[in-house]
Formats: sequence, C-alpha cells, structure tokens
Amino acid sequence: MIRLSMKSAWARRLTLSIVLFSIVLSTLVLLAVERVRADARVSFMQSISGVDLIVGARTSPIQLMLYSVFHSGSATNNMSMDSYEILATHPLIAWAVPVSLGDSHRGFPVLGTKPSYFSHLRYGYQQPLAFSAGRSFAGSLDSVFEAVIGAQVAKELGYRLGDRITLSHGMEALGPEHSDKPFQVTGILAPTGTPTDRAVLVSLEAIAAIHLDWSGGAPLPGLKIPAEQVRKFNLRPNDITALFIGLKSRTDVFKLQRHIQDYRAEPLLATMPGVALDELWTTISMVENVLFIISSLVVVIGLAGLTSTLLAGLNERRRELAILRSVGAGPRDIFLMLVLEGVVITALGIILGYLLLFVAIELLGSLPQLMFGLVLSQGLPSNQEWLLIFAIFLTGIFSSLFPGWRAWRISLADGLTPRL
Repeated sequence: MIRLSMKSAWARRLTLSIVLFSIVLSTLVLLAVERVRADARVSFMQSISGVDLIVGARTSPIQLMLYSVFHSGSATNNMSMDSYEILATHPLIAWAVPVSLGDSHRGFPVLGTKPSYFSHLRYGYQQPLAFSAGRSFAGSLDSVFEAVIGAQVAKELGYRLGDRITLSHGMEALGPEHSDKPFQVTGILAPTGTPTDRAVLVSLEAIAAIHLDWSGGAPLPGLKIPAEQVRKFNLRPNDITALFIGLKSRTDVFKLQRHIQDYRAEPLLATMPGVALDELWTTISMVENVLFIISSLVVVIGLAGLTSTLLAGLNERRRELAILRSVGAGPRDIFLMLVLEGVVITALGIILGYLLLFVAIELLGSLPQLMFGLVLSQGLPSNQEWLLIFAIFLTGIFSSLFPGWRAWRISLADGLTPRL
C-alpha cells in the first residue's frame, strides 16, 4: 500500500506539488516568525550586558531603560554629578560609567560619557565594544573636541577618520547647532546591533564645553566663547542623565539597590537591566502574538489546501480505488493510503520549509544585524520550534483523515463499479 500510495501521488505530482509548495511556505513563515521572535528577544535582552545596575533620577524602570540604553525619549530629570562621584566610591562598586544625553547630530543621539565606557560596556554574550577604525576620544582638556561614531552613523553619513562634525542642541535633526565648536572623528565603532551603532560619543567635558555660552536651550546674547578658549573654564558638568554600574560581586546587587533607593541627597532609581528589559518586552509582546497568530493562520490555510485537494481528486480516482478493491485492497487500506499521502506531503513540506529557512538565514548573513540589530541564530530547532513542527505535522494528519474517511465511504458504496 505504501508503494501504491507513492505511485498514485507521483501520477498526480503536478497538483500535489502545488499543495506541497503551499505547505513549505506556510512552514517557512511560521518557523521564521518564531525564530525572529526568539532571536529578537535575545538581541533585545542583550543590548547591554555586564551592567549590574542603571541609576538615574527617580522615574519608572522602563523609562530609565528607554532613554539611557535605547536613547529613546528624554529624561524627566537628571542626577547630579555630586551623586555620581559619591556613588562611584562605594565599596561594593567595581566601576561606574556616567552618560549624558540631550544633544544630537543629524538625527543621531549624542552620548556624553568617559573613555571607560568602551572598556566596561558589553553587548550580546559579554562581547566588548571594538573599533573598526581609530581610537577612543582622549577625554582630556587638551582633546575636548574629539568624537567616536557608531557603525550606522558612519555608514549612513559616509564619515571617515579625521572628518569634522558639529552637534545640534536638542534631539531635533534641524535644531540649533553648536557650529562654532566642531568635533573631529577619532574612532569608528564596529557594528554591534545595539543602539550604540546609531550614537555619536563624546566626553562629558565636551558636552559642558559646547554649552558654556548657552542658557535655557538658547545661546546667550552677546556672549561667544571660541573653541580654543573653553579649556580656561571649569568643564565639570553639573549633572548627568544616568549611571551604569558594575559590581565587585553580583550577589550585592539588591543591597546596593536598596542603598541607592534610600539615598537622601536626591531621589534616585536603581534598576537591574535584565528585569527592566523583561518588563519592557512584556509590554510589546502583543506584536509578537499578532505575528504568531497570522503565521498560524497561514499554516492552517496551507493544510486546508491539502484537504481540499485530496477531496477534489476523489471523484477522479474512483476508478483507481475500484481497481484497488478488485486486487484485494480493503476499505481500511484505501483509508490508510489517503492518510499516508497527506502525512508524506506534510512531512516533506515541513522538512523543505525548515531547509529553506536555514538557507535564507545563511544567505542573509549579518544583514539583519546591520539593518535591524537582530542576530539570527543557526542550528537545530529550539524546543518551541519542535513543538510548532509537531503541531504542523499533527494538523496535517488530521487534515488527511476526512479525505481518507471519504475515500473509505466511496469505496464501500461503489464496490467494483464506480459511478462516474
């Protein structure tokens, strides 16, 4: 019966190949959505690693994460530089890196920080930031106007080492510029697939320098401090946007968090990046649920095509079924033959769909990471993907039961003389 079933399917290979193609695409869509969903969550959760606590002015943990890590939105308030310097000397803290946001360059956020940002900050699986060209800004008074740009900034704007750029006040792409104090590009970061790719990084002293003759978001009338004279002034900033902290021992994270929450000099919030990112992902999980539902419907439609094709071909196959009855095939054999066809087509569609996904990921290479910050993983299916594959296969079996039952009924009613 297996051999007869395969020969019968081969005789109708054109029709069944169309059904097979729809199942392949359905499987590809469902597994691709699941792979993107899982990898997007991993990439999202690993936008910043190696940081035990993020500290900022008291707000919600999600908002603190959005503007400090993803450079989205703006801080409701800043924390003072004094608080940063006090917290940095805490005995539980191994390192502390301040960041200051608020300015931009042609739509890209400007991040003020210290050179230690490049040695302590990690992404992905504890991968350090690396330079594709150049070096970090010096962070000294003699080299105030130096800048490091992310990979996406360099790619979109065509910048190279030694180019001079000017920053804009505020986050608007066409906001007022600090045109009298240009920066020189000293380094270009390698792609990371994180918000750092779209950032311009300068020193905290540089942020203070470009705002010496500004007040209230506008230049002071009648006051112009040339770039060559800013070193005569105190360039210590009064406040920062957030503080990234690494601990000597991660077991002390809750102890230090309580200490910061109870800090009396000013109201501060300390959040663990993993907890905040998980909470943030939960708020946007509706999107992945909608994508999963749509892809599941695509699979159902593909398997419905399998059912309809098998049913539509039954009338044409009545003579074939009658001949099989004449050579000794019973109704149960006819039933199993139809079910076997559906099972084989479903299994083949699943295998080809997964192989097509594997090939697509190989061909895309690092393109998703460069364009969307998404690292697509290769390898065997995950546990969730195995469940989806099993669900598709099980649905394919059920889709074949009704045509099999219908063939069984027809073979009993027709006997050896099919009514055409």
